[in-house]
Amino acid sequence: MSMIIIGLSLGMLLFLLASGLTLIFGMLGVINFAHGALYMLGAYLAFEIIRRTGSFALGLVAATLTTAAIGVVMERLALRPLYARPHFYQLILTFGFILVITEAVKFTWGLGYKEAPMPTALAGTIALFGSTIPVYRLFVIAFGAFVSIALFLALERSTFGVKVRAASSDAEMVQILGLRAATIRNAVFGLGAGLAGLAGAIAAPLFPIELGMATNMIIDCFIVVILGGLGNIRGVVAAALLIGMVRAVGYTFVPSWVDVMTFSLLIATLMTRPQGLFSRPARSA
Repeated sequence: MSMIIIGLSLGMLLFLLASGLTLIFGMLGVINFAHGALYMLGAYLAFEIIRRTGSFALGLVAATLTTAAIGVVMERLALRPLYARPHFYQLILTFGFILVITEAVKFTWGLGYKEAPMPTALAGTIALFGSTIPVYRLFVIAFGAFVSIALFLALERSTFGVKVRAASSDAEMVQILGLRAATIRNAVFGLGAGLAGLAGAIAAPLFPIELGMATNMIIDCFIVVILGGLGNIRGVVAAALLIGMVRAVGYTFVPSWVDVMTFSLLIATLMTRPQGLFSRPARSA
């Protein structure tokens, strides 16, 4: 049972991070290489707020809002002028943001590892089906499920979601109808960046906080986005849970083969279903 809980919690953490990345790509067509750096920044911000105030909830809010604000500024000042240019300009620019954010974190918090304390209310364990389960991992599962439902309702069942899909498919028509496509795109990028910071804040009590986490987690994040289908939120949920369970099983039985199992799944998917495991292939005209 503990292996299943670990897999589900890791999967939901991956979903929180990957959902922002697939949202930005699916709606804006931007592959944001700096997403992992925003995740790392969210973890450091949560650590700092918790250290100063002792409030885990305040750390979550501060990390989310700060990274969302950074995302809004990034899109408005740097990315927006590049939409009409080839994608490699966006890749180079977002890679540059990785360097800027990493250097800012290094200057502020140094090179050493940081540890965010576990929230007191979530620090215990409970007995479940004969296993001892950390309460915090159950919180991660429940919180990830809540965010996935909220995102689905916001994008599929709300006026905001209709506007976002319209702006992503035909920005000129949206502009003619009197809606500000640029504002909608800016809001989407800010939301995606905020989800990265939120994922970092959620991960802060689970893992050591260090500069390398920007790279370590983003690799799995890109794998989840590819498996789930680019821009497919429901696919990302399924793919994140799949990767989480694969890693949990690997860590339990064959720790040295975990990465091999993960990348083998990615390669097999690209060879057989390049559109993603959970996306329908596009119909030919």
